[in-house]
Amino acid sequence: MRADDGSIRLYTTDFFPPVVDDISYYGAIAAANSISDIYAMGGIPKVVLNLAGFPEDWDESVTRPLFEAATAKVQEAGALWIGGHTVRSSEPIFGFAVFGETDDQHLFTNRHAEPGDLLFLTKPLGAGSLTTSVSRGEFDQAQVSAVERGMAHLNRDAAAAGHAAGVRAATDITGFGLLGHAGNIARGSSVQLKLEAGALPLYDGAAELAEAGVLSGGSARNRISLGDLVEIAGSVPPWLGDLCFDAETSGGLLLAVKPERQGDFLAALPKRHHVDLVGVVLSGSAKVSLC
Repeated sequence: MRADDGSIRLYTTDFFPPVVDDISYYGAIAAANSISDIYAMGGIPKVVLNLAGFPEDWDESVTRPLFEAATAKVQEAGALWIGGHTVRSSEPIFGFAVFGETDDQHLFTNRHAEPGDLLFLTKPLGAGSLTTSVSRGEFDQAQVSAVERGMAHLNRDAAAAGHAAGVRAATDITGFGLLGHAGNIARGSSVQLKLEAGALPLYDGAAELAEAGVLSGGSARNRISLGDLVEIAGSVPPWLGDLCFDAETSGGLLLAVKPERQGDFLAALPKRHHVDLVGVVLSGSAKVSLC
């Protein structure tokens, strides 16, 4: 929504049940995931309202570390937590409604990718497989700890690097998976996105889990909903196609960067910030190809 002063006001909300066993990480991940939509639009988060539902037996020993971790993440983002609403719920849910701001110069949309743009991804894939392994009670703690840290990481620095490189087209990778969110850019910009299967970053353990069929329910749903928009080469392992359809929680940003500005983009990222060149934008009717 455009304000009278020319600024663009951004609104979003997201909440979900626990995706990991660690209650502190649950709070941090829920906050990072909710705020991510603002970064994905090139905005700065300003204000959050909490949305929560807790079972009757969740006492302060559970809720205190949850709120403390979420508070720290909201403060890290520089936003103001002004309140919220909590209800009793048989299944716990936690998240935020978020208000942010940007302007025409910094706005990211699905509509401005152009042929020749390079596609950079700023977090690994495979959170859906790893969090599903947690829900099944069969997981590697070291691998889960790594994905917890990744999901709790804010997309703030990635968005700032996009601004430094004049990026106009970007999205975050969440419930529709890599292929679904890439498809939104393809449709919005009327272009083809070519993704290199061998260049895709994966969390440790994600490949093995996906190959064993450990995926969230989002993989099959996203594959059906995307239909002919996505084309996967026969050389791509079936498990990798499944993983790229799978839902991510608090995933990274997928940004379309002009080739001549990739140096500016990479230089603006903090040292050791995860980023991978995963594809390119081509001319043609809307399509995402994984090859």
